[in-house]
Amino acid sequence: MNLPNKLTLLRVFLIPFFLLSMYLNFGCHYLVALVIFAGASITDALDGNIARKRNLVTNFGKFLDPLADKVLVLSALAVFTEIPEIHIGAIPLIIITAREFMVSGLRLLAADSGIVVPAGIWGKLKTAFTMVSIVTSLLWLSLVYDFGLEISSGVVNAMDSIVIPVLLWISTVLTVVSGLVYLKAYWNLIDSDK
Repeated sequence: MNLPNKLTLLRVFLIPFFLLSMYLNFGCHYLVALVIFAGASITDALDGNIARKRNLVTNFGKFLDPLADKVLVLSALAVFTEIPEIHIGAIPLIIITAREFMVSGLRLLAADSGIVVPAGIWGKLKTAFTMVSIVTSLLWLSLVYDFGLEISSGVVNAMDSIVIPVLLWISTVLTVVSGLVYLKAYWNLIDSDK
């Protein structure tokens, strides 16, 4: 197994540990979750670059890499819906999940027609912004709730109720835009007569 695929497998392996660190209330659990999520995100950046530069692209990597990314991000968003400190409901999670199913379906249709659907700029922007939003959220949770950073309750409320949700909603909007770009580009593959 080549290095990019090992990095992808590492990302998959880290997901349960990320979830455990979010759910188990031990000292500095948000910090541990942050380190795990950030590490997993770094493997996402590395594996594709290494695979392309060293000509190590495999079908296994093409299959598992995007799946690992989706499960990592959706896991974080699902956990966020259960954290009372972050005022974000399930709607962004549902929208992002629906987009991922739609793009995966388009990719299947494209593959059936012999077309490879590459990641576009909007998809890359969506992924990068979403990862940064989640890391920012985890950093905030760690500073305030793990380490008890002493700041005014107004700032805490603003971050919990406005800033973090706005970041996650921007990620959601970018997700929708990137999904619509994919849909427009490959609309011809969706034929109601076939």
